[in-house]
Amino acid sequence: MDSASQGVVHRTPAVEGLTEVEEEELRAELAKVEEEIVTLRQVLAAKERHCGELKRRLGLSTLGELKQNLSRSWHDVQVSTAYKKTQETLSQAGQKTSAALSTMGSAISRKLGDMRNSATFKSFEDRVGTIKSKVVGGRENGSDNLPSSPGSGDQTLPDHTPF
Repeated sequence: MDSASQGVVHRTPAVEGLTEVEEEELRAELAKVEEEIVTLRQVLAAKERHCGELKRRLGLSTLGELKQNLSRSWHDVQVSTAYKKTQETLSQAGQKTSAALSTMGSAISRKLGDMRNSATFKSFEDRVGTIKSKVVGGRENGSDNLPSSPGSGDQTLPDHTPF
């Protein structure tokens, strides 16, 4: 068996400048601090159990606490300088984008209006109107009959009465 398994701690050479007495005092203080840490952990665990019991008796849930913590955190974020600067920057960017899109929309609208008033568009519009009047023909005169196709003769379509 080696000495580590028997609970004996291997000693490292003393830090230069420390006497054996100083080293022993430091080791004693270290042991005391480690013992206090263990005691504090036990006290903390007992306090946490007591806190949990009090919350249970008061009907406070973990979910409610989580909501409250998130709400508080979100509030802290909103009042932070970084959040305010980001919000301000995004607001300005949104306003500039809106203005740019509005200007672009006006320019497009103006160009379409110019195009509609051009001679080429007027000529195109006249041609479409002519074609429409030829296709629709008699419907504009109150007649629902389509112009008859060649070879169809003067046959009329059978009358179907709705139910």
